[in-house]
Amino acid sequence: MTPELARLAISLVDLTNLDERCSDADIDALCARAAEHGTAAVCVWPDFVRRSAAALAGTGVGVATVVNFPTGDERPYAVGAVAGCAVDDGATEIDVVLPYRAFLAGDTAWVLDVLRTARVASTGAHLKVILETGELPDTEAIAEAARLAIESGADFVKTSTGKIPVSATLDAAATMLDVIAQTAPVGGHRVGLKPSGGIRTADQAADYLTLAAGVMGDAYLAPATFRFGASSLLDALIDVTTGV
Repeated sequence: MTPELARLAISLVDLTNLDERCSDADIDALCARAAEHGTAAVCVWPDFVRRSAAALAGTGVGVATVVNFPTGDERPYAVGAVAGCAVDDGATEIDVVLPYRAFLAGDTAWVLDVLRTARVASTGAHLKVILETGELPDTEAIAEAARLAIESGADFVKTSTGKIPVSATLDAAATMLDVIAQTAPVGGHRVGLKPSGGIRTADQAADYLTLAAGVMGDAYLAPATFRFGASSLLDALIDVTTGV
């Protein structure tokens, strides 16, 4: 990876802390680091949205939070309530887990109800739908889950929560990109992709950037349409920019 590409990749990072032991001090440090390096956003638990939004005001760094996370088992009204409160607290992006167990059981109506409720509750914010691809059995299931997410109004489709053994893979990302490429832009805007979980090195990041650009074109590699969900990737990218 070149330093120029590493700088681009930094601008696409959702710098993440979803540790169950996360503290106010951890969030303050996360936000300071995101602002210093110009990441796309931070991604934090809902309880930390208000604090993050205050810390990042005026920096251009967004605030993402997670809903129906990580199991995907919450009822629609609970999903809507948490998403709506997060937006009120200053979240600019909502990352909601697709109810993948219901999806695998064939309950498409439940999946759509949850995702459409999240979409309405997230009005004014971008909605990223986490497919949890590591729990889906094959590329056909990943593609169908991506289509349901997009049908429900997703601005992004995201691979993983990072809370199960199998997180982002290039094969899953390729399948999701194929669905995105086949979907007509809404209002001139393409659905974005967020590979998340297990992406720790600059070489791994470069592989995803190359894949996305190959399917969607170089212009797709922008914060509006491509993100990395990561906690440790930033250090590796900074090392590339500084020649370490």
